[in-house]
Amino acid sequence: MQSRDVDELEAFLAERGTLLLRTAKLLAGSREAGEDLLQAALERFLKQRHRVDGDPEGYLRRTLYNLAADGWRRRSTKIAGLRKLRADAIGDGPADTELVDLRDALVRLMLQLPAKQRTIIVLRYWEGHSEAEVAELLGCSLGNVKSTASRGMARLRELSGEPAGARPAGRNSR
Repeated sequence: MQSRDVDELEAFLAERGTLLLRTAKLLAGSREAGEDLLQAALERFLKQRHRVDGDPEGYLRRTLYNLAADGWRRRSTKIAGLRKLRADAIGDGPADTELVDLRDALVRLMLQLPAKQRTIIVLRYWEGHSEAEVAELLGCSLGNVKSTASRGMARLRELSGEPAGARPAGRNSR
């Protein structure tokens, strides 16, 4: 790798590395697993950098999602044995105890979702991507993203004991 390439990658990671690590932690379920996931994505990027045009963030994010989904599929028969996600995997600073408890409960519920639903919900609601962006990132149709997100949110409501048809405060009914 040339010196200029190393400098560009270091600058990119200094600017976007924290956000990529946060995404990796959410997808993997712990800080350590998230670090491993991001490292694996970076290794793939370094091997394929000559094929990546422009900003490497899109490539790295898609690689993170695909690696995480591959891991979930491999472990799908061992879901009962998944470790509980620690509260520090959600945020990097001190947080209100109630917020940490709510996030912990949500992540525990999310671990019960199928991999595709979990991935789409993380992309859509935690990272704030539009439905079209999620479809492009995952290489699927917009309708697939919408229906999978809808089923995932319905399942989360069911698992949390929220009444059917309930909507969060501030959302308009359709």
